[in-house]
Amino acid sequence: KADLSTDPPCHSRASITDCLAKNSYNEAKCRSQVDALYKCCNAFYAQNGDDAKSASCPKASLLKLKMKQGADEGSK
Repeated sequence: KADLSTDPPCHSRASITDCLAKNSYNEAKCRSQVDALYKCCNAFYAQNGDDAKSASCPKASLLKLKMKQGADEGSK
């Protein structure tokens, strides 16, 4: 919840860029940071509506797709 009160919302979860840079942009090596960002953004949209904007979050429709893809990969 504290992540939602930062400016921009979920920005503290954006440390993902550091992780990606250190790991040659291999998203799999930063999965926990990616998941944390997506959870924060999902809560942000749940609280503010799908039309809300945060520089740290993908658009709501893309976020939902990414979360679904992540869930599908996890169930393989």
